[in-house]
Amino acid sequence: MKRVLLFLSLIISIHFAQAQPDTVNVGAYVMSVHDINFHDKEYTARFWLWFLYKNKDFDFLRQLDIINAKSIDQPQLLDDSLEGKKYSMLKMKCTMKENWNVQDFPFDQQHLKIQIENSLFDKSTLVFKPDLKGSKFDADETLVGWDIKNFKVNEIDNVYETGFGDNRPGKESQIFSAFLITMDIERNAWGLFLKIFVGMYIAFLIAMVSFAPHPSELEPRFGLPVGGLFAAVGNKYIIDSILPESTTFTLVDSLHAITFFTIFAALVVSAICLKLLDQEKNALCKRVNRIGAWVIGGGYLLANIILVARAIGE
Repeated sequence: MKRVLLFLSLIISIHFAQAQPDTVNVGAYVMSVHDINFHDKEYTARFWLWFLYKNKDFDFLRQLDIINAKSIDQPQLLDDSLEGKKYSMLKMKCTMKENWNVQDFPFDQQHLKIQIENSLFDKSTLVFKPDLKGSKFDADETLVGWDIKNFKVNEIDNVYETGFGDNRPGKESQIFSAFLITMDIERNAWGLFLKIFVGMYIAFLIAMVSFAPHPSELEPRFGLPVGGLFAAVGNKYIIDSILPESTTFTLVDSLHAITFFTIFAALVVSAICLKLLDQEKNALCKRVNRIGAWVIGGGYLLANIILVARAIGE
């Protein structure tokens, strides 16, 4: 009887041991994030990964899968043993895909993530355990022109709502353990803001110069705003060429829309002044011209301050 009980307990122990997934200690050191491309929705990341595990069936050089990568260069591998376990270290270079948030560009904040899995073994066999202490980023080289905040690593469950062709009961979905590297990046934006919007502001100032000539001088009164309008449109096309398509009204769209509207308002004031001049209402013409210049200039300045301040605050 004792032998039967011993045999049964051994069988149960073996079954329980087989049911437990292997724990893989994993960490990352991010060396650099560069080649940020808003138009193509991508960036390049270079980082080290290390794995410490017992199961010899794990081969992260061949089984590594970075879910949100466009392309992965052939990793450099360092294989060793540590504390009786297998130790693998990979030097990675990946082109990552990213849906950039350009609502407040260039005062934008972005959330980057790198999601790493083993492509063959699901959570019933493999579970990642993040190396929280050793996972860091290179503060001096990681990302020029941006500030990195909230860098962290953690383990999450990635659920695939499919059995991958296995129609047996209980196989309707599979869960993979995923190692996640995340960071928030915030741009040092004032230099870029002045660089990309200086053309738009010059276009607005050109339109404002049209208030200086006498309303009877048709060529400068109407030619300057039209010239400024074309310059502002050209500036918007240049900025749009570096940004992804967006269905929302961004800061770039708002600032240019205000510029277009104020230039049109300058043309309207000139037309009103010309009409008053034809009716020999010279005093009223001068007053409308002066008030129009102050209202348009002041309103434009105030609108820009509000929009930029809101973008910075968000």
